[in-house]
Amino acid sequence: MKSNLLAAGVLSLGLLMTVSVPTFAHHSNAAYADDFTVFERATITKFAWANPHSLIFFDATDADGNVVNYVVETAAPQALRLIGWAKTSLMPGDVITIRAYLARNGNPAGRLNKITFADGTELHDTQLGGEEGGKTRYDPHGFRN
Repeated sequence: MKSNLLAAGVLSLGLLMTVSVPTFAHHSNAAYADDFTVFERATITKFAWANPHSLIFFDATDADGNVVNYVVETAAPQALRLIGWAKTSLMPGDVITIRAYLARNGNPAGRLNKITFADGTELHDTQLGGEEGGKTRYDPHGFRN
């Protein structure tokens, strides 16, 4: 009797793990280019401090000289707060340099790498705030996974 109960428990736990693992999955960064694009003198139009990703809307000039409104996603506010961001970190009208991985499909969207303000201070994204070497996890201690 006890062995049947144990077997049923193990089977139930295995089924529960099989069903719940996809719940913990999150989308990848495959939709974004492998190399970042730098927008100098970009102007913030809106900063949405929201879950599951905060969004930064900004105007920048494209290769043809046209002003385009881009949007880049960052991590959730909880994660950004841990590395120094605040709801007021970006305000409409702020002029910044922004480095982002743009969408592969050509839409004016992407994933933030880092922002540099006129005074040289920087804000990094937690997931893609790596150095010149490409997409990495932000790791203030220099460890790589």
